[in-house]
Amino acid sequence: MELRLYDTLTREKRVFAPLDRNNVRMYVCGPTVYDFAHIGNARPVIVFDVLFRLLRHLYGADHVTYTRNITDVDDKINDRAARDFPGLPLNEAIRKVTEKTAAQFHADVTALGCLMPTFEPRATDFVLPRADGKADMVTLIERLTARGHAYEANGEVLFDTRSMPDYGELSGRKLEEQKAGARVAVDAHKKNPADFVLWKQSSADEPGWESPWGRGRPGWHIECSAMSAAYLGDVFDIHGGGIDLIFPHHENEIAQSRCAHGTKTMANYWMHNGFLEVEGQKMSKSLGNFVTINEVLADWPGEVARLNMLKTHYRSPIDWTVKGLEESAKMLDDWYRVAADMQGDRPADAVIEALADDLNTPQMIASLHGLRGKAAGNERDRSEFAASLRLFGFLSTSAAAWKDRKQQARGVDTTQIDGLISERTAARARKDFKESDRIRDQLAAMGVVIKDSKDGTTWEVAR
Repeated sequence: MELRLYDTLTREKRVFAPLDRNNVRMYVCGPTVYDFAHIGNARPVIVFDVLFRLLRHLYGADHVTYTRNITDVDDKINDRAARDFPGLPLNEAIRKVTEKTAAQFHADVTALGCLMPTFEPRATDFVLPRADGKADMVTLIERLTARGHAYEANGEVLFDTRSMPDYGELSGRKLEEQKAGARVAVDAHKKNPADFVLWKQSSADEPGWESPWGRGRPGWHIECSAMSAAYLGDVFDIHGGGIDLIFPHHENEIAQSRCAHGTKTMANYWMHNGFLEVEGQKMSKSLGNFVTINEVLADWPGEVARLNMLKTHYRSPIDWTVKGLEESAKMLDDWYRVAADMQGDRPADAVIEALADDLNTPQMIASLHGLRGKAAGNERDRSEFAASLRLFGFLSTSAAAWKDRKQQARGVDTTQIDGLISERTAARARKDFKESDRIRDQLAAMGVVIKDSKDGTTWEVAR
C-alpha cells in the first residue's frame, strides 16, 4: 500500500520512501515541562501517535523508531522553579518542577490512548559530550564554529545565517526580508538580525554547564538537533510538530543540523499540524478559555478527546467545542456497544487506505462508520471494525468498564444509577407506573436521561 505524506518543505504530497525499510525513523518535538500541557499540545501528540501506529502496521513494530524529546532546560522552567520553590537551591527546584510536570504529561497522554515513543530523551542529558558517543550540543556547536557557521559575540555563540545560502527554505522567509526592527539595539552584537543563539552565558543563580565558551546553557534550537541525531542519525525520515514551530524552531534546526553534518537535508519529510481554537476563539488565559489536557480528562474519557481531535484533518485548524466532545462521546458509546467484546486481528483495508492518504482521519472515521453499518449482521466486518479501532487507540477496555469510566469522568455514581434503573424496571413490570415515574424524575434531577426500548433501558448524562 502506498503511503503519501504532505511535506511542508516541498509543499506537496509525496510518496513516502523510507531511507531504510528496516528502520523507519521519526522525530517529534515534545513538551517543555514547566506547566501542565494544554489541549493544543495534545494535538501533535495524538496526530503523530496515529502516524507511529500506521508506520508500525506498514513496516512492522520492530522496524519503526519514534523519538520525542522533553525540554527540561528553559527560562520558563527557571521562572516557575523560583516561583514555586523559593526556599530551595535553583537546580533542586528545577528538578522538582520538571519531574512533576513530565510525570503529569505522561499520565495525560497515556489517558489519550497514545503509545510511548521508542526513545524520550531529556535535553539536560545531551548538553555535554557523552560516554556513549551519542551526539551532544557542545560538540555540535564546536563543529559549527570550526566550519565557519557560528561565531562568538558578547558572551554568546550565534549561528551565522548568512553562511547558509538557502536559509529560510522551510518557512519561505528570505533573509533580506527579515527586519531587525526594535531589536537592533538589543542585538547589536549580531552579524545579521536573523542570527540565533546556540549558547548563552548563565549567571550564578541560573542552571549552567562548563563549556569552551564559559559556564552557560544551550539555546532552544540546538537541543533538538542533538537529540534527533543521537537516536536517528544525521538524516532521518520524518520530522513533525505543530505549525507554530516551522519558524523559527524547525528552520533553525535544519540550519544547525545540515551545516554541522554537511548534509543536504535533515529530514526527508516535514509534517506540521494546524492550530487549535476553543469554541471559535484563540485559546488564551486572558480569554478564560485556556484548557489543559488534565482538565479535559476530568470531564471526558481520553478516547473521547482522542476521537474529537481526529475528526479534523491534522493540517486543518480545529475548533475544540463541548458540542464536538458530546458527539464524539455518543459515537464511542455506539462503537463500544457493537465491538468492545470482539477480538479482531485484521484492520479494514479502507481504514488503512484513508490514513495512507496523508493521515486522512476524517475519511478514516467515515470508513469506520461504513463498517459499523455492516457490523451488526456480518462477523467479518465486525471483526475488522474492532481491529481497526484497537489499532488506532480505541476500545482499550470492555463495554462495561467503558460505561463506568465515562460516567465516573463526569462525577456520576454509576452503581446508584444502575440500582435506580433496576428498581424502575421492577416497578414497570408490576405496573406501578407512579413509582416508575417517580424514579424517572429522580434520575432526571441527577442529570441522567433514560431511554426505553424493546432491548431494555439505557441511560446517559445530560450536558
